[in-house]
Amino acid sequence: MNNNRDIIARLREHIPSFECTPGCHDCCGPVTTSSEEISNLPVKTDAEHDAALENFTCVHLGPNGCEVYDDRPLICRLFGTTPNMACPNSCRPKNMVDPDIEDQVHYYIANTRQVLV
Repeated sequence: MNNNRDIIARLREHIPSFECTPGCHDCCGPVTTSSEEISNLPVKTDAEHDAALENFTCVHLGPNGCEVYDDRPLICRLFGTTPNMACPNSCRPKNMVDPDIEDQVHYYIANTRQVLV
């Protein structure tokens, strides 16, 4: 049986990437993620979390965009790759995510303990 880290790695491999509109952070609101995924992210202070929530942004959104882009959670990776979570600027990968992979991401999220990033 696969552990969660293996599941995350496999799903990440199947989520296509694409270029965003420079300066856009429309998908960078508060999100939840699994304990495994958050363990790869830098720890932020309560004050940083409070400020991000007050601005309805992600605590890892910096002046130049996502500060944890390579380690961003599955839900962040999925944004813009499926019609169900379309980019408001019409950015998208050449080939959208396979619907089965999208379902597996949502299943993983629904069946793991999630914490606010």
